[in-house]
Amino acid sequence: MEKITVLLAEDHKLVRQGIRQFLDRERDIKVVGEASDGEEAVRLTGELKPDIVILDISMPKLNGIEAAKQIKQLDPRTIMLILTAYDYEEYIFPILEAGAAGYLLKDMSGHELVDAIRTVYRGETVLHPAVARKLVERFRKKSVNEESEKELEALTDREIEVLKMAATGMSNKEIASELFLSVHTIESHLTSIFNKLGVGSRIEAVMEGLRHDWFTLEDISSGK
Repeated sequence: MEKITVLLAEDHKLVRQGIRQFLDRERDIKVVGEASDGEEAVRLTGELKPDIVILDISMPKLNGIEAAKQIKQLDPRTIMLILTAYDYEEYIFPILEAGAAGYLLKDMSGHELVDAIRTVYRGETVLHPAVARKLVERFRKKSVNEESEKELEALTDREIEVLKMAATGMSNKEIASELFLSVHTIESHLTSIFNKLGVGSRIEAVMEGLRHDWFTLEDISSGK
């Protein structure tokens, strides 16, 4: 069985050990290293080349935001999953812009963390509901110009349907099964959506959908 390799970057040793003990129980996940500060996280990413780095925001020597930027420069394929106690806007937006695939808060359960690891490994996005709300608020403050309206009109009915389903948290495989299509077809639809909306990720595409009232925040939070 191919295992998902994970690097834990967390400055609190007790928290780090607790997460590792939980992840070590999973047959498809392997913790390959631990970092206690941002500089060590960057160095170990280069040495160990993990699939996923679970990264805290507040760390010594180099904070999570700067570490994330350096990790992406080091290897753009590295998936970063943020696990922190803070949901401040000054942390959320820069870390997502740095390329993080998910932003979670430490009030989640171990099982939810495992599900999140598998989700981002599949190339999808995970957001804590509180973080999703802040993203929605930010995007809704932006005015919609005529150019973006024309781009939105270019979406086909099927593309809008796929985006709505993606917004509920469904995986590409689940969407494909629901619509009786191949996973490759769903991936093609999402690529087309990203291009038409001028975005580069599910997060941005879903935020555009929220801004235009194609679905609600409750849909994202509840996963319905």
